Amino acid sequence: MTAHSLPQNPHRQPRSGLIPLALLAALALAGCGSDPEVADTTTAARKPTADELHSLFDREWERRLRESPVFATSVGDFRYNAELSTMTPEALEERSRADRAALEELRALEVDDLDDTDRVSYLMFQRQLEDGIAWFELGDWQMPINADSGFHMGFSRLAEEVPLNEPQHYRDYIARLRAWPRLMDEQIANMQAGLERGMTPPRVTLQGYEATIAPLVVEDPTQSVFWSPFDRFPVGVPEAEREGLREEGRRAIAESVVPAYAKFLEFMTAEYIPGARESLAAHELPDGERYYRQQIRSFTTLDLSPDEIHEIGLREVARIRSEMEAIVAEVGFGGSFEQFLQFLRTDPQFYAKTPDDLLAAASYIAKRMDGEMPALFGTLPRLPYTVQPVPDHIAPKYTGGRYVGPAEGSYQPGIYWVNTYALDKRPLYTLPSLTLHEAVPGHHHQGELAREQTGLPHFRRHDYISAFGEGWGLYSEWLGIEAGIYRTPYENFGRLTYEMWRAVRLVVDTGVHAKGWSREQMIDFMAKNTALSLHEVTTETDRYISWPGQALAYKLGELKIRELRQRAEQALGARFDVRAFHDAVLLQGSVPLPVLEEQLARWIEGQRAES
Repeated sequence: MTAHSLPQNPHRQPRSGLIPLALLAALALAGCGSDPEVADTTTAARKPTADELHSLFDREWERRLRESPVFATSVGDFRYNAELSTMTPEALEERSRADRAALEELRALEVDDLDDTDRVSYLMFQRQLEDGIAWFELGDWQMPINADSGFHMGFSRLAEEVPLNEPQHYRDYIARLRAWPRLMDEQIANMQAGLERGMTPPRVTLQGYEATIAPLVVEDPTQSVFWSPFDRFPVGVPEAEREGLREEGRRAIAESVVPAYAKFLEFMTAEYIPGARESLAAHELPDGERYYRQQIRSFTTLDLSPDEIHEIGLREVARIRSEMEAIVAEVGFGGSFEQFLQFLRTDPQFYAKTPDDLLAAASYIAKRMDGEMPALFGTLPRLPYTVQPVPDHIAPKYTGGRYVGPAEGSYQPGIYWVNTYALDKRPLYTLPSLTLHEAVPGHHHQGELAREQTGLPHFRRHDYISAFGEGWGLYSEWLGIEAGIYRTPYENFGRLTYEMWRAVRLVVDTGVHAKGWSREQMIDFMAKNTALSLHEVTTETDRYISWPGQALAYKLGELKIRELRQRAEQALGARFDVRAFHDAVLLQGSVPLPVLEEQLARWIEGQRAES
């Protein structure tokens, strides 16, 4: 899972794609790839409709950058480096009106005049606009936190996500620290409105949530996470200016940042958590049934009902369980499946003794996979990545690991975060799968390749569609079999337990949000079918309850990518080249699953024609 590794529009919760299947079918029938004048985009003159489309893209990209200054910084545009977004209801309503106007303009274009690349861009842009409109209409902006993340956590990483190479960068950074109380007040007001209408995460998922805020309320500004830029200046900041910047930074943290977080902590503990809803299901939210259906379409890019997804999950759980039981027999364990899981959860041999031991193990797995990459991929990203622990102030409520991408134009690498909190709950047998998913060939590889595709419109290079990105992450875990990463039956069992974890999500997410499951039912189902620690089972359960639909993206995306690979292998036989297949999947950036299927079908036909 990304930390939303790729830059996201901060006006919205991390979203993924809604794509109208009827429109996709219409575009396919319009002759994708069959008209030489359309297919040959290198020589044919761009049609007027394409000019209008790209003009719309450019204007809307500029609007997004103006409205989302931190997002602008993250993609390498530094014009708004001293600003933060405005999140008042009036500002958000105005943006929603602008989204509607852009959608109307988009729909007026003649799509069958577009080449293949522009058709895909059209579909993806429509998806983004429709998702943004739904996000505002359904009131999602009134719920800017979930069980393991929130807007306040994102801001706590500001020092890692902005350029800090010269004095003006520091002044911009300090200006944003000064603006934080205003944005905090706006978010608190939105959350209060959410409280009044029942638009909150369930109260039970927020137990202990103050641990994500309290470490940011410090008496000494030099102990704040926001102080790190002032500990060590780059050579671009003259010595004569450093002490003045330190003093400005110290005052901004003490006078603006810390009081704002203290206010948020008081609000959360005294008002928000006690007043949060007791119900669990998404359909208990205002307009909840529509909300959950929108979340499913948004995160999976598929038009599936909760019942259909639930049944897919049950089938996958049964299949994976049989493979897990075969490994239990292989290692000669004499007890039951449940006893084997207890053995894995409690035997010290499966757990690191120190945080450095866990980080070292993750780093070694990552370097082993680095050595396998040239055999599996024709194109590798230029940007390197590193391995770091999850920051202490968010680790207790955080998942086991996550990938964090750098701001474009910064000097930062990609970061594979490993959670070193509660070491006895971080099993080594799942570490290979976690590493492949978050680092390479997973999120780092996929995300950085997308950002390097300069021939795509800006919004596509920086989009992140969960069904594609998380599906690719889970496919990457499976790819570790080919790469020889799983060296023991226990590590292979760890791979299967991660795959089972994603299959179980299809069952428990739809179970709680559409079928009335209790939290205890979810925990019990996950504990019986995976070797995750009970700590992870509990934190993951709360994540699914508080973030409806997101967990469905992983397994549904992976199933589609594996289906497409099998289809390509069968169609091409001995001519199948896994390196070319992987490039065909990744070099178009993150796309909805129906678009990926259509593009891979054309790729297969192209490979046949070349042969």
